[in-house]
Amino acid sequence: MKRPLLHRSAIYFNCLLLFLGFALTTGLASAAATNVFEKDIVAFENQDRTNPPPRGTILFVGDSQFTRWKTIHEDLAGYNLINRGFGGSRMSDLILYTQRIVTPYHPRLIIVNEGGNDIHEGQTPETLLNNMKTFVAQVREELPGVPIAFTGLAPSPARISESDVRKRFNELLKNYVSSEKNILYIDLFDSYLGLDGKPREELFVADKLHHSAEGYKVRVKVMRPILGKPDRTD
Repeated sequence: MKRPLLHRSAIYFNCLLLFLGFALTTGLASAAATNVFEKDIVAFENQDRTNPPPRGTILFVGDSQFTRWKTIHEDLAGYNLINRGFGGSRMSDLILYTQRIVTPYHPRLIIVNEGGNDIHEGQTPETLLNNMKTFVAQVREELPGVPIAFTGLAPSPARISESDVRKRFNELLKNYVSSEKNILYIDLFDSYLGLDGKPREELFVADKLHHSAEGYKVRVKVMRPILGKPDRTD
């Protein structure tokens, strides 16, 4: 007896879905395997197996501004937090690793610092914003109610020529955030400027790009209203 055409079509369709799912998974695995940050991500995963972090923390994830924040636990004493910054990363790298260093932690708040390297490498503000939207969609699939706070791009003496494009991106990001639920914006730009309108040198280390201890204190002051009450009293 011949199978009905409709039945055979359903079988073909299901096989196609399985193939596409396999191809997507394989593609992501292949991209991760060749990504320059794979060793950093594996190190995070090994650390988590040895010392599993609790759920419900504040997750900091992003580029070298977080990687270099060695005093984050002291600067934010009383807060349970996880720092998963991997230096030199771009938004596309974070998207690649979202299911490995973001959603598994089930944080109560996600703070993202990405975009500086993207803009520096010539990416347009519009493309960067679209990548951030992709990240939000990924997170929402598994953590639909968790707030995500994006840090706006800050100025720096080393990349002062990019100030205008950074400000343009910040405006795009603010407009996007204003129309979304549980998406927050952390505005750092003006806080890093002196009275002369230029980045304050004391807020940066010798490379004039990364924050000094005083620079991180400025960041903490700006962020504190969205962090909520400390988790404990130290």
